[in-house]
Amino acid sequence: MIDATNRNTALASALVEELARAGVRHAFLSPGSRSTPIALALDREPAIALEVVLDERCAAFAALGAGLASGAPAVVACTSGSAAANLHPAVVEADEAGVPMIALTSDRPAELRAVGAGQTIDQIGLFGSATRWFCEVGTHAADDAGLLHMRATGSRAVAEASGRRGPVHLNLAWREPLGPEPAADVSARDGLALGGRSGGGPLTAAPAGREAGADLVAATAEAVGRAARGMIVAGRLPGRRLVPAISALAERTGFPLLADPTSQLRFGPHDRTAVVTAYDLIVRAGRAELAPDLVLRFGDMPTSKALRLWLRESGCDQIVVDPPGRWNEPTRVAGAFVRADPEALIERLLPLLPQARSERSPWQRGWREAESAARAAIAAALDRAGGLSEPALQRALGRAYGDGERVLLGSSMPIRDAEAFLEGGPRSVTFHANRGANGIDGLVSTGAGIGLGAAAPAWIVIGDLALAHDIGGLALAARIATPIRVVVVDNGGGGIFDFLPQAERIDPDRFRRLFTTPSGLDLEPAAAAYGLPYERIADEDGIEGLAGRDRVLAHVPIGRGDNVGLHRRIAAAVASPPS
Repeated sequence: MIDATNRNTALASALVEELARAGVRHAFLSPGSRSTPIALALDREPAIALEVVLDERCAAFAALGAGLASGAPAVVACTSGSAAANLHPAVVEADEAGVPMIALTSDRPAELRAVGAGQTIDQIGLFGSATRWFCEVGTHAADDAGLLHMRATGSRAVAEASGRRGPVHLNLAWREPLGPEPAADVSARDGLALGGRSGGGPLTAAPAGREAGADLVAATAEAVGRAARGMIVAGRLPGRRLVPAISALAERTGFPLLADPTSQLRFGPHDRTAVVTAYDLIVRAGRAELAPDLVLRFGDMPTSKALRLWLRESGCDQIVVDPPGRWNEPTRVAGAFVRADPEALIERLLPLLPQARSERSPWQRGWREAESAARAAIAAALDRAGGLSEPALQRALGRAYGDGERVLLGSSMPIRDAEAFLEGGPRSVTFHANRGANGIDGLVSTGAGIGLGAAAPAWIVIGDLALAHDIGGLALAARIATPIRVVVVDNGGGGIFDFLPQAERIDPDRFRRLFTTPSGLDLEPAAAAYGLPYERIADEDGIEGLAGRDRVLAHVPIGRGDNVGLHRRIAAAVASPPS
């Protein structure tokens, strides 16, 4: 039932109760005066776990992380003015990555806008085209119509964020009194307005469709059956739900399965026989006999630019399987989109496909041999190099990740090195990355949100600049109940820029000042400021020793002087394996 203390508490509690009934389980609040009604309502709702985060930007990225981990929209709530503007980077990432999120921005009522009232900006459509739905909720009496409006708005917000996979923005104008000052201004009498739908469900349910039509399934089966050199490419997928289905499809077709770490197919107890992990280095070698004639792609395009260019230039047919509402096709040459739930599609597709022959074709054998040779070449090159390099770090982390744990990979070198060098294993590890807008901001907060949303230990693997961009996120990481291990790859700035052509064409001092920009951050006192244990890591054993830790900021200093050279030597070794 609603909080009938006054008009605002009644309206806010009706909205929040409906959010909970529709499936919201996590909320992140940054304190403020104008957001008092929402703060009280979120704190009162038993079905929603509320975290108070001082910085709005951190709160928004934490909500993004909770949505990444759980698949359900999390709420971020704040007061008016520039506080609301600070949600924008996380809203943009949620939009580009297709992560459900609900932003509740409190606001001044219309009579206080554009007249010089404090902490007031134009919040109408503040996030522009980045939202799936924007609603100026309006000011209402706490009568039957007003409460039903709030319930309907909350119900629709969850449906829009979940069904269309992205952020929703509700702008909430509140007139004073904001706090619990009893007043006789709650006049609602209708049972539905006061208590919601009987049975505890949302006011209006809107389940997403899953079925692929029979013609679409038959056409896909025909294309797969015709392929002599078929391939499955799996990019970022939000969780492990599709692992059994895609693994079964690879087993039935015999297609090699090129699996980005965030596809969730590199790690797990499923059959990983067909999984190819070193594809980035393999395709750089340009072996014509490994080029496919058909690619089935699930999820986003993997991070590898080399793979994207190779697929575009190969001239192969591409079928992209993606739910409605997205257009993940950076090669720009795919022949078809299959707009259907991938699990439902595969379930209907499998009976129509012939069982792959037990003896491997030259095509299958070629890819498995290429994967085996590439992994051996990588291991040999790292052993020759010795010491803890950025590629070797990913090898060690792969041995440290535990069953059921979550990993957030930073957007610059960590995700690229994981794609190239992280081999996989039998433990069920779920990987995430903010690869919608590909920014390095908000990563610590996102990782903390992932830990909360999954209720599981989480690793945050980032560079030193990413930590500097979100150092305030350590406050949430330090206090939540789930274990958090922050691994900071400290290469003295933006090491990824060393791979750019301009690195060899600009004076080194000027390049350092304009591009690599070392932060100069002293990590040990930074960790101490937030109450996080600090550990300096010198070798692969130190990385593996982080397994099972409750929480830690692991500082991994790595000189980047030979990083580009090491990557090039590894690529050369994969391209020319010993005969």
